[in-house]
Amino acid sequence: MTIPFVCVFVAFLLCMATKLPVALAMYRKPGGYDNRHPRDQQSGLEGWGRRAVAAHLNSFEAFPGFAAAVVIAHLASADPVWSSWFAVVFVTSRIAYISFYLANSHVLRSLVWSLGWGATVLLFVASWLA
Repeated sequence: MTIPFVCVFVAFLLCMATKLPVALAMYRKPGGYDNRHPRDQQSGLEGWGRRAVAAHLNSFEAFPGFAAAVVIAHLASADPVWSSWFAVVFVTSRIAYISFYLANSHVLRSLVWSLGWGATVLLFVASWLA
């Protein structure tokens, strides 16, 4: 398996892993985790919990474009070294993004989001240049 494909798998796992802080915030609410109406409970979270939900949802928003870019770069026979670098930058930026979101560091969060978005765009560009 190539490094970019491993990165797709890791990015997918990050989508799922970001549910953990959301669940923790939900458990801390009076009455605990509401498994009958979890989305209603999530919409009522504040502070750290609300940011956890936002980071979780953003992980799902960022994933499809990245996964498509990796597959297209592979099919186009884009340079594997550059594709690997861009994929690693994406995953690294997503880990930082989630961390900065939870820590309420909005400027750094936006910077690393931009870095991850740029890595995805560069994967598409690498496909066109192949």
